Amino acid sequence: MTDPIKIQRDGAILTVTLDRPKANAIDLQTSRRMGEVFADFRDDPDLRVAIITGAGEKFFCPGWDLKAANDGDAVDGDYGVGGFGGLQELPQMNKPVIAAVNGICCGGGLELALSADIILAADHASFALPEIRSGTVADAASVKLPKRIPYHIAMELLLTGRWFDAEEARGWGIVNHIHPAEALMAEARKMADLIASGPPLVYAAIKEIVRDAEDSKFQDSMNRITKRQLPTVDRLYASEDQAEGARAFAEKRDPVWKGR
Repeated sequence: MTDPIKIQRDGAILTVTLDRPKANAIDLQTSRRMGEVFADFRDDPDLRVAIITGAGEKFFCPGWDLKAANDGDAVDGDYGVGGFGGLQELPQMNKPVIAAVNGICCGGGLELALSADIILAADHASFALPEIRSGTVADAASVKLPKRIPYHIAMELLLTGRWFDAEEARGWGIVNHIHPAEALMAEARKMADLIASGPPLVYAAIKEIVRDAEDSKFQDSMNRITKRQLPTVDRLYASEDQAEGARAFAEKRDPVWKGR
């Protein structure tokens, strides 16, 4: 069977392309494969940043494959190590991920994009959470979206399933930047290059701190950081890179990050 996931390694950057004609919909097998890919990315010390995008010019991802569901894929089936789409429930994902939304991004596809740290969109991209129309719930979006954008807007999108364009998505803070379709991947790569040139141990600490603090009181989170109770923070504070950052600043030069 043809692999629905195309992988391209370029230095410290991994590009993951969902390539499952006609619309890049995700069934259980594809979700499990995506989990394997992102787990390998997480665990590979030579990779620092991932880009997730869709093949073609029309679809990023419409989410759950309803045809596969009709043929027997259970909605509560085995999505794999990272949950649906391989990313949104992947444990200890402490590396930056950029979503390059190249077209229609709806349902679980939008939830996949929301699992990334930065979202870039082509100017023709469109978005929706239409699960309500197929008698199911946008579970991950119901958890995430009201925490990220105004509650009433999130509820409107969840309860109506209406479509909205890239400009509206940027206006609500769902999308970081909009680019012409032909420039999207170049801009995603530019962003990935910038991040890949930075300190990977700091990025890991940032992601763990943000994840840990999501449901914690401010002082509790600060105590865990200052007492080095978070593994990534403890590793950072004892690292060569921590010393290198201070030394490079004192010597008025660019730091050389080694990830250790």
